Amino acid sequence: MADLRRSLIINFFSSSGATLMRFVVSILLARILSPAEIGVYSMTVVFVNLAHVFRDFGVSTYLQREPELTPDKIRSATGVVFTSSWLIAIAMFLSSGAIGRWFNEPEIVPVMQVLSIGFLLIPFGAITNALLTRELAAEKQAIVNMIGTLSFCISCVVLAKLGHGSMSLAYANLINITACAVALIPLRPKNMPWLPAFDHWRSVTHFGLGSLLSSSMVALNNAIPDLLLGKLGNARHVGLLSRANSTVTIFTHVAGSTVSYGAVSYMAQAHHRGESLEPVLTRATALLTGVGWTALAVTTVLGKDIVLALYGEAWLECVPAILPLSVAAGVVMAFHYIPIAVTAIGRPYLSAAPVAATLLARIGFALVLFDGTLAGFGWVLCLATLAAAPITLLQQRRYFGFGTMSLLRALLPSAFVTAGTTVIAGLLALLLPSTLAPLARLLIMFPVLAIAWYVLLRVSRHAMLDEVHRLGNMARARLPLQRPNI
Repeated sequence: MADLRRSLIINFFSSSGATLMRFVVSILLARILSPAEIGVYSMTVVFVNLAHVFRDFGVSTYLQREPELTPDKIRSATGVVFTSSWLIAIAMFLSSGAIGRWFNEPEIVPVMQVLSIGFLLIPFGAITNALLTRELAAEKQAIVNMIGTLSFCISCVVLAKLGHGSMSLAYANLINITACAVALIPLRPKNMPWLPAFDHWRSVTHFGLGSLLSSSMVALNNAIPDLLLGKLGNARHVGLLSRANSTVTIFTHVAGSTVSYGAVSYMAQAHHRGESLEPVLTRATALLTGVGWTALAVTTVLGKDIVLALYGEAWLECVPAILPLSVAAGVVMAFHYIPIAVTAIGRPYLSAAPVAATLLARIGFALVLFDGTLAGFGWVLCLATLAAAPITLLQQRRYFGFGTMSLLRALLPSAFVTAGTTVIAGLLALLLPSTLAPLARLLIMFPVLAIAWYVLLRVSRHAMLDEVHRLGNMARARLPLQRPNI
């Protein structure tokens, strides 16, 4: 447990630093690129994210969960990753023209072709990265993360300023993949085999098929909003939705992979020891919502100020979509660890059911309820998320004994903290003069909201309070001692 907590802390600071840099870059790009240019890249990345699911084929999860991992199994996993990645790279490159014609967006074609090249390079680092996660080697992964983030951010801004438009993001992504693959070479675990093989490909693909079912559903579900809006609307709509979604998910970006780092391995080990996962799920859910729900609520109340301060008036049209997207994100956050838990107990296919329900609901609601506005599309996505929630409730009760009442008890303190912080945020927004610059308003409000959040944690005796104190003690312990001059 101590190793996991240490790795989580390292991963948090690493991912938070990387997220901060990418966030700053996104602000700069919002003032360099148009909504349509960002929309073209967002529409293309939809297909890339889908391809990533089939490229990985569940191998990363397999390597993290396999109880006895031998060199032969690693070689077989490597063979599967190389085969799937290179086949997908070819398929993406050849299908780019047809996809561009389907959307009537010719700029998609070169973007997808450049992104497809990255799939040829990903396998060179994918296995190493999965093994580092299995070993909770967060320090090594932090180094790679820093190198990749720096290469992406610098190249992205430079290329955008040179006038490459949406291609600047595609080229930056390729540079990032190359830099990470090179950086992972000296960090390979000892005795890790270099050459691929296929001796155990059946065991790898057997697990991969179960994982692939749920992963592909998740990727397709994430892709549907951009696909539907790109077809029913245009690239500008997709760009605005992307900006609204990125505003809503600021907390997720800041937390990064920390909220899930090592979760599969940790839960799988507990399951193999015959331990119940209910206490782990209860605490993890309380911790995540204790911070995440408050962040979502504050983002909703201060959405206009945040958009103006970060992106400028050109993106104000995305503000009405923030409320429904925040509600949907809050529901998803309450069930965040259930897909991870079912994977840990060797049933990854179970998480496909609620995702499939969400996917079908999104398509159905969009075709019937979409009114042509961005806010209307946001509520379509929110209703679809709510419609699928009962399926996850049934799964967590059946497989983990984590019933509805247990979930509500875990969420009640978070709801109290969120409600209190939201009221204070609303009052501050009304009291501060509207003539103040949006950034100035936010800078005044955030310290007050942070103090209010901490006080509400204490009042509700929230589980997050111990973690806040622990982080504070660690920060104080690392500060240099002030020695008096003699």
